[in-house]
This record gives sequence, C-alpha cells and structure tokens, in this order.
Amino acid sequence: MDREQEEIQFLGFFGVYKEASKIIFSWRRIFTQITLTLILPLSFIFLIHIEVSNLLFRKILYNSIEMDETKPNTPQYNKLSDMISSEWITLCLFKIAYFSLLLIFSLLSTSAVVYTIASIYTAKDVTFKKVMSVVPKVWKRLMLTFLCAFAAFFVYNIVTMLVIFMWAVTIGVKNGGVVVFVLIAILYFIGFVYLALVWQLASVVTVLEDSWGFQAMLKSKELIKGKMVLSIFMFFTLVVSFVIIRILFKEMVVNGWSLGSVDRTFYGVLCFLLLSCLFLFGLVLQTVLYFVCKSFHHQNIDKSALADHLEVYQGEYVPLNAKDVQLEQYQV
Repeated sequence: MDREQEEIQFLGFFGVYKEASKIIFSWRRIFTQITLTLILPLSFIFLIHIEVSNLLFRKILYNSIEMDETKPNTPQYNKLSDMISSEWITLCLFKIAYFSLLLIFSLLSTSAVVYTIASIYTAKDVTFKKVMSVVPKVWKRLMLTFLCAFAAFFVYNIVTMLVIFMWAVTIGVKNGGVVVFVLIAILYFIGFVYLALVWQLASVVTVLEDSWGFQAMLKSKELIKGKMVLSIFMFFTLVVSFVIIRILFKEMVVNGWSLGSVDRTFYGVLCFLLLSCLFLFGLVLQTVLYFVCKSFHHQNIDKSALADHLEVYQGEYVPLNAKDVQLEQYQV
C-alpha cells in the first residue's frame, strides 16, 4: 500500500488484484502466520463439513430406503425409524457446530487481515502477536455487523417469499406468469448480490471506523456507489473460484472420482490449499476495495490518526473515530 491515496481511486479490476497480490507477497511472513492460525482451520472446517454431511446423508437415505421396503410396525421397522431420527439429530447438531465454527473463524480471519493491512497502510510496525491481541476485541464488533447483515438477509428473503406467494395466488403459471416469476427471480438475485457486497465492505468499515451493525452497512452502501461494477466483477470472480474448488472437492474427494492414477488424497490437499489461498486473497481484496472506495469519494484517511487508533491501549482495542477517518476532501 505504498501508493498515494489520490492514486488508489484509479485502480481498476486488474489493478486491485495486482495491489492485493503485492501486499500478500511483500508481507508474506505475517500473512503466512495468519493463514496457518486462522485461515487453514477455516478451510478445513468447510471441507470436512462437505465430507461428513455427505456420509451422514447417505446413511439417512440408505436407512430410509430400507424402511420403505420393511413392513410397518415390526421391530425392524421401528429400529430403522429410531436410527433415522437419531441420524437426523446428529446431522442437525453437526450443522449447528459447523456454522458456529465457520462464523467464528471467518470473523477472526477478517479481523486479522483487515487490521494487518491497515497497519501496513499507515507504515506502522505490525507483528503477529500484536494482531492476535487485537483480533478478539475487533471480532465482537464484527459479530454485531454480521447479526445485522443476517437480519437484513432474513427480512429480504421473507419479503421475497411473500411476493412469490402473492404471485402464486394471483397470477400463477398461466397468462404470462412464468415471465413474471423469472423477473422476480432476477430481481431477487440482483438484490442478494448487492446485500452481499454491502456486508463484505461493512466488515472492513467495522474494523477501521467507529461504526458497526446497521451503521456500518449504511456507510458501506454509500462507499460502494461509483465502484459497483468493480465490486461485482470482484465478487463473481471469487464466487466462481469458490464454486470450482467446491465442485472439485465434491467430485474428486467425496464422490471418489479420479483422473489417472492420482488418488483422492492429492485432490483433498490441493483443494485445501487452494481454498485457503482464496480465503486470504478475498479478504485482502475487500480491504483494498475499501481504500479504493474511500479514495473515489475523496475521503482522505489521516494515516497518523489511523495508526494511533490501531494501537492496543491498556489491552483494549481503540476504535477509529469518524472524524479521524474521513470527511477531509482533497482535490484531484
């Protein structure tokens, strides 16, 4: 982040990717430490979830088929019914544990990466020990922002379901109803992507500014204006990469497909490493995007003020006040 802030606003798609790559390679030691501590467990949790969920679901499916072929109200039938109930409970508990761990490590990783890049931006001495001491305190603020984003997604989905219900009751599939449904689906997808973009940038705002929750999302909404196309391209490249890795893992590792003599252990390790790199790169990208958006809106960040507020003071994270971050307009 050795560019002047006035220059950052002109970074395009490839410029942002180049800047993110430069940051990671220039500070590869601390990012390697963050990856080993937080991002590798995050990747492992995600991939093991696919494997275990598949095994549990196959057992449920197999026992369900067996039960359908068994005479009702027999000892065998009752035994299979109890097994299926127990397996569903196990699957639900596993899902709860999975989502909890995924959320925790995701927010911790976001805290660590954003804080590290902000320290690099201010030319402040940053060590892994200092990052890890700040991360738990920043994580609390990120949790509040996540809960607000979750509430926004929940309301959005409820409203969409009501709209679909009204469509089914009033129009249905007749008289051009399919076209209306496709239009609703397209609008839903656009809105979903927009909310995802706002939430991602709001996570960075939460770490670097004195805003969290809905306030951080409102600031993110304003920041993203003017850089929407760039944000969308970045979002879809990351999503497509994520989907490719997931499909590769599911087909080559979970389902046991193979290309040549290579066994599934190789593909498992490959997917694990690729996913870890993708998680790290994605977090760095969204932080760089924050600085690009701030620069585009001519909101100059006082580096000395940012450095002061990133310090750990008596063991507590000191949030960055809005007056220290922005609202100093500069001329381009």
